[in-house]
Amino acid sequence: MAALAQQTSNPPARTNPLSGNEQAIEEGHEIYNRTCTTCHGVNGAAGARGPALAGRRGYQRSTDASIFDAIQGGIPGTGMPPSGLAITDIWKVAAYIRSLRASASDTFVPGNVSHGEQIFWDKGDCGSCHMIGGRGGILGPDLSSIGEERTLRQIRDALTQPRAQIPDGYRPVEVVTTDGRRLSGILKNENNFSLQLLDSHDQLQLFTRDELREVRYGHASIMPANYDKTLSPAELQDLLAFLSRQARDKIHRSRKNTEHEP
Repeated sequence: MAALAQQTSNPPARTNPLSGNEQAIEEGHEIYNRTCTTCHGVNGAAGARGPALAGRRGYQRSTDASIFDAIQGGIPGTGMPPSGLAITDIWKVAAYIRSLRASASDTFVPGNVSHGEQIFWDKGDCGSCHMIGGRGGILGPDLSSIGEERTLRQIRDALTQPRAQIPDGYRPVEVVTTDGRRLSGILKNENNFSLQLLDSHDQLQLFTRDELREVRYGHASIMPANYDKTLSPAELQDLLAFLSRQARDKIHRSRKNTEHEP
């Protein structure tokens, strides 16, 4: 009762005192799994009765204070009830929710960035398909700003989880021309009259439909999803640290700010 009275008489701070605390975020994840997944789904991906809490989109409750208030007191007129959690545990859950929404470049990601860069270009062979800062391949998306475009979880999942759906512009395709040539690559565009693919030599190939004898579409992404097996845990962490730092906007702002320094 004394502890409850103290919590009531001392209102919580309006900014999260545990923001960015990796241990608190992990503990918040555990509390979330026990109390929130039924409505909001695993990893905040939406459940049967509540909206998704993860991802980068607009939210009505995006500040520390508004997330705290929703967890502590519920949301009147909705199915969101008061949590009954202690103040510290509410802040932990709030920190976890914020971590789901934060871009990788806004998240503390431990690891050796220089070693992660070496892995990207060498052992990981990521540069054969992906470009960073004008260097690399073009079969896959440009990753020069991946740190500000994706959350850390999204980047990790891209490296370790098979894609359920292949994005438009990246489906593998193999064609056989009417004169017997066989080419494979990535399907970039097609319609009833033509097909355009990017081959393994980064050359764009355009065919009319009457030039093709056969077209075979791949059903699995060419993006490897087993880096957690081909790399050691430390190497994977270093690669994540490197990718999380790739943010064009932050680099631009940093350069702009230093232009006026003496």
